[in-house]
Amino acid sequence: MAAGTEREADAESEGGTDVVAGGGYPAACDTPARKLLYDMVSIPSPSGEEERAAERLVDFFEANGREAWIDEVGNVRAPANDAVLLTSHIDTVPGDIPVEVRPAPAEGELPEPSDVRVGEPGDPVLWGRGAVDATGPLVSMAVAAVKTGVSFAGVVREEVDSGGARALIEDRDAPEAVINGEPSGWQGITLGYRGLLEGTYVNTSESGHSSRPEPNAIQHAIDWWHGVEEAFTPDDSETAVFDQVTTKPISVDGGLSDDGLAVEATMDVQLRIPPSRPVDEIHELAEAELSTGSVHWGEPMPPVMESPRTDLARAFRVAIRGADGDVRLLRKTGTSDMNLFAAAWDCPMVTYGPGNSDLDHAPDERLPLPDLDRAVDVLTEVCRKRL
Repeated sequence: MAAGTEREADAESEGGTDVVAGGGYPAACDTPARKLLYDMVSIPSPSGEEERAAERLVDFFEANGREAWIDEVGNVRAPANDAVLLTSHIDTVPGDIPVEVRPAPAEGELPEPSDVRVGEPGDPVLWGRGAVDATGPLVSMAVAAVKTGVSFAGVVREEVDSGGARALIEDRDAPEAVINGEPSGWQGITLGYRGLLEGTYVNTSESGHSSRPEPNAIQHAIDWWHGVEEAFTPDDSETAVFDQVTTKPISVDGGLSDDGLAVEATMDVQLRIPPSRPVDEIHELAEAELSTGSVHWGEPMPPVMESPRTDLARAFRVAIRGADGDVRLLRKTGTSDMNLFAAAWDCPMVTYGPGNSDLDHAPDERLPLPDLDRAVDVLTEVCRKRL
């Protein structure tokens, strides 16, 4: 479905609402948020290819009387009242999921090809890449920003290097509060994320016949990684994953050098870090397992754990309960742009957005449209409380 100008004439027909979107949608897409979500999910936006989706967001803000533009890194900027900054990412992971709206099946049934149930029976459910991660949260924030007049930023490249969030931090002062957009379910708020440390192990050994007993560079790489895994295995098997350092090899490359005189080995690794463990300690423990070779570490993504007792967190609890929801306080084992915002800005923040995170990046990614509407209502109430 085309974006931008093809929607402009229809946008004018939204008289009587406080937010305008587009036109020409499935019957269930009958609110501005649902219409914008249908548009945005219909525009492929994998990391590095967010421009068309960003342009559609700018069109939405301009149709609603808000100034917005795309900055030099590709972020959509719509600054206004900095009592709250609503921000989520525009990019998605790759993957072609046909965009369609289907009713949620009857109780006890699951739609093909999914083993995850979302939505009440008969609820309209929008399928498509990004519906959950994180176009649904992004759209709910765009609509709430228009309704309340708070600041908004849609950032790029969250799925690869958080380049958009890093540029945003460098380019603007801290707001009074941040609400970051990721799927928490409309009844949940995420307060904690583990950090991420990425490294590359490199080693070289002399070539020789494979019958020789001395270990080569590939064996040294394997031995080092086994040592790292052992070093971070928790003493208590009941330790929650959020509180563990978990280790994962991402890629391994090795073999004879081009001149045939050496064996080379390279291993890319990731370590997820809980808020209770300093990054420097993780460096030291991992490097202590080296017998040969070296590790080159990337810039870490620091962990974050926000207090549930901030005014912002309390406002969410009140708003969710006011919408007849059961509040859930979440800690997630991955990372998000909130890790960077919390390290740079001294203000209260939470992560929030509609969607079941079990469907992140999944081939059956989909979002019940009533959950999108509820998330808009919750965000609108929270932002108005802070104005």
